[in-house]
Amino acid sequence: MILIIVVAVVAAVMVVGFGRTVRIVPQARAYVVERLGSYSRTLDAGLNSVVPFIDRIRARVDLREQVVSFAPQPVITEDNLVVHIDTVLYFQVTDPRAATYEIANFIQAIEQLTVTTLRNVIGGMDLESTLTSREQINAELRGVLDEATGKWGIRVNRVELKAIDPPGSIKDAMEKQLRAERDKRAAILTAEGVRQSQILTAEGAKQSAILTAEGERQSQVLVAQGQAEAIGTVFEAIHRGRPDPELLAYQYLQTLPKLANGDGNHTWLIPSELTRALDAFASGFGDRRTEQTSTPGPAALREASGEAAGAPQMPPVVIPARPAADGAAGPRSIRGEQAPGTQHLERDDARRTGR
Repeated sequence: MILIIVVAVVAAVMVVGFGRTVRIVPQARAYVVERLGSYSRTLDAGLNSVVPFIDRIRARVDLREQVVSFAPQPVITEDNLVVHIDTVLYFQVTDPRAATYEIANFIQAIEQLTVTTLRNVIGGMDLESTLTSREQINAELRGVLDEATGKWGIRVNRVELKAIDPPGSIKDAMEKQLRAERDKRAAILTAEGVRQSQILTAEGAKQSAILTAEGERQSQVLVAQGQAEAIGTVFEAIHRGRPDPELLAYQYLQTLPKLANGDGNHTWLIPSELTRALDAFASGFGDRRTEQTSTPGPAALREASGEAAGAPQMPPVVIPARPAADGAAGPRSIRGEQAPGTQHLERDDARRTGR
């Protein structure tokens, strides 16, 4: 019976010793082993053995990359504004022994080092640079932290600024400034649009006025050319027909009623050839009855005296006119004046009468 108890005790001790001797280390883990209170070795992933009751596991270290998010920290910028900055740190343990023996709590040490480094970096920048220079801040933080944590067996891979919160008054001022900038750009764009529209409208009006003036000029030129051709045609026709005084007198008599048809005609200039044409017209019909007599008549004497002394002095000619708009009515008498356009007819008439 006693033998059975002894065997059982020995078996239990062997099982317990075997259990304390064999250590299975998971992947991406490292165990720091101490022997009699001092560092012995580091157990890697896999099956490992230790001396029971002599060796002990001092620390179990995670070798994977770890992410630590720190609470918002108040930081003062160069322009004396307090901002709260959240940081995110990515690090990895590269030396389990140094991470165990060189620093008591490397997580807390990294957090405090991040805060102090962040304050040093942000303290030399104003608020606008802080908000727009995140890449620069991240690079400076990573460089300082990686250099400081190297002796701790830790490698800092990345440092990110998760949020930068300025004071509420600064946020309101920034929103007002942004709104003012947007309103300014909108006003500038509106003014540019109005200016371009006015320029295009003015260019269109200018081109329209130019084209209208060109059309009027060409129209007036064509009208003047037509009138010149008509006057030339009439002039040529009159000279080719060689009209006698009787025809000219008849035309004068037909033209006189047309002079009185106008609403505003109150004064007329009658050429001096009219009375001479009337005398010639009357003498043309009277000479046929008196051509047997040798004594010259009054018309012949007046014509002879007119050729000797120049243009005859004609008595006033009275032509009735229509009532004026202001109520004034009645005939006006004017003395005939020689029209420049009828000088060639007078020369033709003189040649005919001389013949």
